[in-house]
Amino acid sequence: MLDAITHFFQRALAEPERRENHTLTLELATAALLCEVIRADYDASDAERTALRQMLLARYRLSEREVEELMALAEAEVEEAVDHYQFVSLVKEHYSYAQRCELVALMWQLAWADGSVDPLEEHRIRRLADLLYVSHGDFIRTKLQVKEYREAHE
Repeated sequence: MLDAITHFFQRALAEPERRENHTLTLELATAALLCEVIRADYDASDAERTALRQMLLARYRLSEREVEELMALAEAEVEEAVDHYQFVSLVKEHYSYAQRCELVALMWQLAWADGSVDPLEEHRIRRLADLLYVSHGDFIRTKLQVKEYREAHE
């Protein structure tokens, strides 16, 4: 299964400079990082899956087929570690600091989708935020903003 995930992203991310749609390549890398938050606590709830599906469809303009394939591969590989380097490096290269902070906020939204944040989800978001060079202060700020927004809209 790890080979299937690797193949999916190699297909999607291979030679990004030759792709007509550079944004789609970057969006797929971002989607991969978001899938890691869903996988973090080994319990991908329906609420988390729905939130991720809506996020990928709306925000990243992926097709239904791409979203379903991406989510199926990520969920099937819960027990395997995936090297994030290619995804993180692509995001770091093309996203501004503000966009990387926004990505961390999206990760928090996914973690809260089922009503609570598991310590494993928080650890995964912290790890990804560190890899994306998002400061600890902004990591905490995005966490609190998402939590406050959820509480205000419940």
